[in-house]
This record gives sequence, C-alpha cells and structure tokens, in this order.
Amino acid sequence: MSAPLLQTRRLGVSFGGVHAVREVDFDLAEGELRCLIGPNGAGKSTFFKMLSGQQLPDRGEVFFRGRRISGLAAHQIARLGIGIKTQVPSVFDGLDVLQNLHLAALRAQPSERAARAEAHAVLERVGLAGRGDARVGELAHGQRQWVELGMILASRPALVLLDEPAAGMTHHEVRKTAALIREINRASTVVVVEHDMAFIRMIAGRVTVFNRGEVLAEGSFDDVVSDPRVRDAYLGNKPIHSSNQETDHA
Repeated sequence: MSAPLLQTRRLGVSFGGVHAVREVDFDLAEGELRCLIGPNGAGKSTFFKMLSGQQLPDRGEVFFRGRRISGLAAHQIARLGIGIKTQVPSVFDGLDVLQNLHLAALRAQPSERAARAEAHAVLERVGLAGRGDARVGELAHGQRQWVELGMILASRPALVLLDEPAAGMTHHEVRKTAALIREINRASTVVVVEHDMAFIRMIAGRVTVFNRGEVLAEGSFDDVVSDPRVRDAYLGNKPIHSSNQETDHA
C-alpha cells in the first residue's frame, strides 16, 4: 500500500482547558475525496484549520507527502501544493474573472502564454465563459465561489482543502458546485468540511464524522448515515434528501 498523501498523528489543540480536538489520527490517500462532518463544536473546523496552517496544534503532527508541516504558516503550506478555500472567497475583487484565473494559472504553467491558455480553458470549465471581463467584486455570491474554485483548478494543487463550499447557495448553484468539486478531484485530492448532507451525498467518496473533538465514525456516505452513533450525535431524525430534491442543511 502506498503512503498516505496527508497524515495526522495524535493531532490536537485545546482552548482554555477545553479539548477542541483530541489526538486525532487521520490518513488521506492520493486521489481521494473526503468529507468532514459533525455537529457544531465537534472539532471538524478546528481540525481543518490545523491542516491548512490557520491554527497551530498544541500536540501531535501533520505530514504531507511524508514531510512534517505542522507548525508551518498557511502561506508556507500553500507553497507545498495545498490549495485552500475558506468560507469567505479569497479572490481579487478589483480584477475581472479572467485576470483572477490567469494569476492562479501562473503558479502552475511554465510561461505567460500557457497561463493565458489555461485561464481561458478554466473559464469554460467553471461555466463563466460569458463573464470573463466581469469584475469579480460585482458578481453574485455563487459566481464568486466558482471563480475561486476555478483559481484552484488553474493552479493545480496536489491537495485541496474546502471549507463549506456550498454555503449560501441556491439548489442549482449547489449542484453546479458539486460538479466543479468532482472536476477538481480528477487531478487533486480533496478534503471538504460541510454541513449540507444532500451536498455531501453528491460528492463524497468517504466521510469522516467528528464529535467532541474525536473521530466518531468513518466510511462511505451510506455507512455513516446508517450508523446509530452518528444519528444520535449529529443527524437525529433529519431526513437525508436525494440529490434531486432541495438540500437539507444539517
């Protein structure tokens, strides 16, 4: 078996004596699409922030391709080939869509010409071909999110970390975002923190459930939603709608 792309060992952090994350062991394989779920305060977002360098751990380690990255700043982690999308889009509002994609493509392409070609190709792939010259700050919420996902596509990171990419979107936008994430997963390993269970059903290959700072369960979508421990801790009696129904925010 090949070594994990990303790995944590006994990773944890506490705030004021409260264990937000308790010594979590986590393995992520190359090419995987993993979703992190759990109730509010379960520790999943804090765990995500430790992977991306936004939060320093108190204990334990994070490894990326065998290299220890825990303790590095977020920009240092990004330079290793890890793309990060937070809940607030990190885009250049004063530039147009194509300029944003071009800047991202420059990180991965060998020349200016290649970067321009990649930017135009990604513009088509994210469904914004008619909005290339639109200023990003003037776009609707969902379109701004797609610009950032397009920037991730253009920069071709090995690992993509996405924090609630479907938040605040309409049902149509959610379905398109799911398709974009699957597109990103064709070339990159992906970790998604999300609350929307219908959205997770659309994209998840494997799901990790956090509760009280620990991993409660892990497996396929069907495995975790049928697990009595997960239902008691997180889902309760909420219905899990299919992908052709309106989304249910858990």
